[in-house]
Amino acid sequence: MTDRPLTLMAVHAHPDDEATGTGGVLRRYATEGIRTVLVTCTDGSCGDGAGGAKHGESGHDPAAVVAMRRKELEASCEVLGVTHLELLGYADSGMMGWPANDAPGSFWSTPVEEAAARLGKLMELYQPDVVVTYDENGFYGHPDHIQANRITMAALHKTGMAPKVYWTTVPRSRFEQIMREFGADGQDPLGDDGALPEIGLLDEEISTWVDITPFAGQKFDALAAHASQSDSAFFLQLGKERFTQLMGVETFVRVHDTTGAALPENDLFAGLR
Repeated sequence: MTDRPLTLMAVHAHPDDEATGTGGVLRRYATEGIRTVLVTCTDGSCGDGAGGAKHGESGHDPAAVVAMRRKELEASCEVLGVTHLELLGYADSGMMGWPANDAPGSFWSTPVEEAAARLGKLMELYQPDVVVTYDENGFYGHPDHIQANRITMAALHKTGMAPKVYWTTVPRSRFEQIMREFGADGQDPLGDDGALPEIGLLDEEISTWVDITPFAGQKFDALAAHASQSDSAFFLQLGKERFTQLMGVETFVRVHDTTGAALPENDLFAGLR
């Protein structure tokens, strides 16, 4: 037996990702007395600036964006009860194909081994029992999300640690419903042919379904803390009640386990307590 607390570590790419994909589990497990560690890999400098100015547009000041998003991230962590926030501080790489991908200091251009070594030190410090990050495609192909997956898996290999490891996902059935409801100005976000983008998995491919309904209000508030970002507004337009109905379950794929916990499961810590 050990006095070390059960620990969840979530490895995310940008400020606000913690709320979108794992806000519910971070709040739920913090409420249950589990230590929650958030690692944010980039500074979010390619995000929206003052007045909604986009990266590269006149009025977009990357330094000001970094400062603003840091404050928003800290406010989100307070709402979600995050115990420890760790910032790797790499420059935001922007979307795939942007010049920012190859800029000096960008997360995408940083050697995986270098960033994994830094993350590995945090893993050795906190000794997480559960680690959550994105899948190998970064959920939707964002370079910083892909890099977060790469350094997480490399850090686990480097340290030899064997926590339960999960990749975030969404059921395609629910994704289509959400996308149609979130359609801007009444337009169908699925495109002219009505085809669903290749995001998420079939229900039977998802290993872990965590009910976060009692904490969906805090997840909503954590997203609201990132008020400068248009992606947050995308979700917040629903209002808390409808948001809770649509976003009251967070889903994952379990990619490493030594507990033997049966699947499907409804608890990231199944087999650990």
